Amino acid sequence: MIVYCICYAVSCAMAFFGHYYLSGAALMAAAGFLYYNDYRRSGNLIHLRGLFSAFWVGGQGVACLKLSQLQTDWGLKTWVCFFLAHTGFWAAYEILVRLRGGRESDERPARRRKRSAVRPVFNCIVVLTAVSLAAFLFEAVWLGFVPLFLLGVPHAYSEFHVTGIHYVTVSCVLVPALSVLYFLQGGSRSFGKNALVSVLTGVSLLIPILCVSRFQLVFALLTALFTYLAYTRSRRIVPIIAVIGIIVPVYVILTVFRSHSIEYLNGIFEMKNEAVPIFISQPYIYIANNYENFNCLVEALPEHTFGLRMLFPLWTLTGLKFLFPQLVNFPIYIDKIELTTLTMFYDAYYDFGAAGVLIFSVIMGIAAYCLVTRLWQFKNPVGYLLYAQMGVYFMLSFFTTWFSNTTTWFYLIVTGVMAFYCYWVGE
Repeated sequence: MIVYCICYAVSCAMAFFGHYYLSGAALMAAAGFLYYNDYRRSGNLIHLRGLFSAFWVGGQGVACLKLSQLQTDWGLKTWVCFFLAHTGFWAAYEILVRLRGGRESDERPARRRKRSAVRPVFNCIVVLTAVSLAAFLFEAVWLGFVPLFLLGVPHAYSEFHVTGIHYVTVSCVLVPALSVLYFLQGGSRSFGKNALVSVLTGVSLLIPILCVSRFQLVFALLTALFTYLAYTRSRRIVPIIAVIGIIVPVYVILTVFRSHSIEYLNGIFEMKNEAVPIFISQPYIYIANNYENFNCLVEALPEHTFGLRMLFPLWTLTGLKFLFPQLVNFPIYIDKIELTTLTMFYDAYYDFGAAGVLIFSVIMGIAAYCLVTRLWQFKNPVGYLLYAQMGVYFMLSFFTTWFSNTTTWFYLIVTGVMAFYCYWVGE
């Protein structure tokens, strides 16, 4: 933490003097150090605090480079909030580790025993894929189109939503991770069952492709990868490279099918150097602009909402937002209407300001500690799926408000139901 504080102070000072490259480099170096420190101590490639530190601090470092005309100098309050977001998470985790005597687990990984649950996991794969596919077909018939085949419409996926049904449609993203658990536990002696699982996994990946949802596809693949790494304790980078090798070309192809031409995207990103290739400018702006949107919120927010924003999933899942629209009708503060992604702490600040950011980060640090300390002891295989989901949320902490997002809580509820089912009928 001392290294982080020093690097953060240097980055802040360099930014105020306009030395943006040095500002970004200081934070990216801190991100690498923080991740390596957690990895070295735990031997866990997807250590939750390590992932959060690497991508939250590293993402801020990327944003500090100021490569786009959209970016402005952040105010002091924004810098303080970003600092509190990481410090609260890191400190809460570290305090719990030290209270435990510096140990993150009572059980050595090599002595862990896993409980087989092949049959219930197989049933979960079949049911979840069937329900998700049925929901997708209902939406396609009801709306009269499939986004993949609707060329020339850049925002077709945004219109492909039937209220309440779409959450079920996109729940298919959990199936690849379940399939990983199924085969890691040995699969079935029946070739037919193993083949069926493979086919259903393909269907679950096809649905986000038909929806032209790059994010859902990336989420499905990352969750499956993290499930594999958590279950096997693997330190090999081959699976990581393989997943990246799948994500990149498919992402590019789906971008084309979304009718997002290079000219269209460059017009949105407004890079200072127009010669920057699109494969650099697009990931850059998708990381950096989220921090800019947070700064817009800090500078423009007239008053806080005291919990209403973060309770959005409750208003949605209970239907109260339809009865009382004032519960959800709050403006969103962003620097460009096409770039609407936010950081994980956007709604925490919207509700309670800097104090909300700190409290929320502490809660996330405690949750990360609870999962990491249980990782080697999960008897229920769905526990690895839960860990993998949280790993993706912390990894993409710069991307959106995960824990005030209804889809996130729907995934967690589905995961909880499957965990209970596997526990109840597990072998």
